[in-house]
Amino acid sequence: MEIVFLERDSVGQDVDVSGFSELGHVTFYAMTRGEEEVRQRVRDAEVIIVNKAPMNERTLADAHALRMIAVLATGYNNCNVAYCKSRGIRVCNAVNYATAIVAQHTMTMALCLSQHILTYNAYVHSGAYARSGQFTCFTPVFSELEGKTWGIVGMGHIGSRVAQLASAFGCRVIWHSLTGRSTTGNFAPVSKAQLLEESDILSLHCPLSELSFHFLDAEAFSQMKKNALVINVSRGPVVDRDALVQALSEHRIAGAALDVYDTEPMEEDDPLLCLQEKERLLLTPHVAWASVEARQRCVQEAYENIHAFMQGTVRNAVNP
Repeated sequence: MEIVFLERDSVGQDVDVSGFSELGHVTFYAMTRGEEEVRQRVRDAEVIIVNKAPMNERTLADAHALRMIAVLATGYNNCNVAYCKSRGIRVCNAVNYATAIVAQHTMTMALCLSQHILTYNAYVHSGAYARSGQFTCFTPVFSELEGKTWGIVGMGHIGSRVAQLASAFGCRVIWHSLTGRSTTGNFAPVSKAQLLEESDILSLHCPLSELSFHFLDAEAFSQMKKNALVINVSRGPVVDRDALVQALSEHRIAGAALDVYDTEPMEEDDPLLCLQEKERLLLTPHVAWASVEARQRCVQEAYENIHAFMQGTVRNAVNP
């Protein structure tokens, strides 16, 4: 089996990927950028291991031996799934490998924002606390999570885990299904309008699709509480970036925390970096998924998907 690993560095050099060599001859590339580079490197591939590189009619046109694509992520919007299916190319994603750490990161962001942890940390490190003459500090004001309403979009593995954690903190949990087909017996499903109007904290855990694109836009922000916090650990375009910047600038919402962006890495002149009150916007570089344990599980998921394919069985196929 001729295997091409297009983005070895996407899982970190500290993670072992030697197991793929048990499945065939593997060609490793640290990173692969641009459609032409992808096209050149996959010509002889039977299996492609990929994270973000585009898999479409242009990049795969000359890959006549290609039989399978193993995506090192849960999201597979970099793949033209319909085109792959028309060619008989199986596409498999990695499922449930980062649930624990993404949920943990979501809670970390919520706690940091709601308690102004970064502001208080800077206050102490600056020496202002030592000079204050007071044993404590009451500004900026913060409040407890207990009794707050936590809204969730996307009640899959991650959303469900966040719901459990938020509930453990004493939050009332509500959630909204984009498709209207999701069900859960533990927490209350609500309309989008109710979700926006009632959520003190709103976290996003849905895949990027036509239904989720710009789910939070200017109109949505206008319906939210002024004390609301938004957390996006799903995909950047689920939130209208410019509308978010405006909502924060005009104090329509209290704060936001983002781990994902329209362009990754973000541009140096991204409007998010120009916000004046930076303490109200917490930004991390798409690391919510990236604990060492989760990255190793992701690699193992891809290995198992390829091994199953070679055995003639279907595992985590998004286009069976």
